[in-house]
Amino acid sequence: MLAGKRILLIIGGGIAAFKSLDLIRRLRERGAEVVPVLTKASEEFVTPLSASALAAQKVYRDLFDLTDEAEMGHIELSRAADLVVVAPATADLMAKMAGGHANDLASTLLLATDKRVLIAPAMNVRMWEHPATQRNLATLQGDGILTVGPDEGDMACGEYGPGRMAEPLAIVAAVEVALMDGPLNGKHVLVTSGPTHEPIDPVRYIANRSSGAQGTAIARALSALGAKVSFVTGPADVPPPAGVDVIRVQTAQQMLEAVQTALPADAGVFAAAVADWRVASASESKIKKGEDGTPSLEFAENPDILATVSQMKAGRPSLVVGFAAETDDVIAHATAKRERKGCDWIIANDVSPETGIMGGSENAVTLISEDGSDAWPRMSKDDVARKIAVAIAEALS
Repeated sequence: MLAGKRILLIIGGGIAAFKSLDLIRRLRERGAEVVPVLTKASEEFVTPLSASALAAQKVYRDLFDLTDEAEMGHIELSRAADLVVVAPATADLMAKMAGGHANDLASTLLLATDKRVLIAPAMNVRMWEHPATQRNLATLQGDGILTVGPDEGDMACGEYGPGRMAEPLAIVAAVEVALMDGPLNGKHVLVTSGPTHEPIDPVRYIANRSSGAQGTAIARALSALGAKVSFVTGPADVPPPAGVDVIRVQTAQQMLEAVQTALPADAGVFAAAVADWRVASASESKIKKGEDGTPSLEFAENPDILATVSQMKAGRPSLVVGFAAETDDVIAHATAKRERKGCDWIIANDVSPETGIMGGSENAVTLISEDGSDAWPRMSKDDVARKIAVAIAEALS
């Protein structure tokens, strides 16, 4: 898939830079040409000689190198590639990218390129979780920058959490997806995401802990493969992706109506964590404490959006994908749900509190279809989204 593709690999200055040497080897194994660019800080971790030897290419390092500028100016270098990959993408590099800085060769190339850019963030967990880094990440994703990782695990600094650079093979898979020639061009995919909020009174509501991160990642991955995406989202914690048609809702009933309006579609991915019940008669004014004690709430069942679409007689998407968030007997419950709802696939995951998946940055899913079940290893939600998007592209081809 990568034969004849030219990858401009920018190696940032972090301990994860050693993985970039293996990344060069993995990309070249698949036929890609890799042109390395080293930042000054990255040379503290890998040598230009090692990067050059593995890539069998000249290494570029200095913005003001007269020889390099005479042979191939930085503008041409930034545009001669099919894809620009930044691995590791340090907090400093991400900040420069988000701010549009261009004070060294790497940041200048990133600002000058007209090609897609894929970053593999890597940094200390506190740096990754810092509001400034998360703002920069949101800015970059809004600008169309692709991401892979980071993974969660032990850090070189001795801490534990998200911030480890994705493994080279995961980055290679992300590169392959980024360079796919729009396999979903001309396809319309409907994606639901986030929780729903079912009002009790004007200030209280019933909801769940869904952040909307997985549905958002799926919409972004589908859009990256060329799909026209209608993104129906409840009040999620994460912002919607750029380049999709966003329809915001609050309640399950509003989500159903938005879904019906967005149809027809070639595929529907129902990742939203829709509340099963609502208060039958929500109060129009705030419920007060009183002498009568705790108020009694009467519940009504919400519409089943997945079953409604799966069982449509006309206008049903050719592929309907549901999600099953379970806490016990995950595969058995999810398999029964697929048969009961009538959808084609169920993406099952274990959301027990000890997994940290609900509202977290990673997921471990099993794809259940008529052909059986396929368990995927735990990975970032972005990586899960890319695998789902590729599977959908293959199913619709």
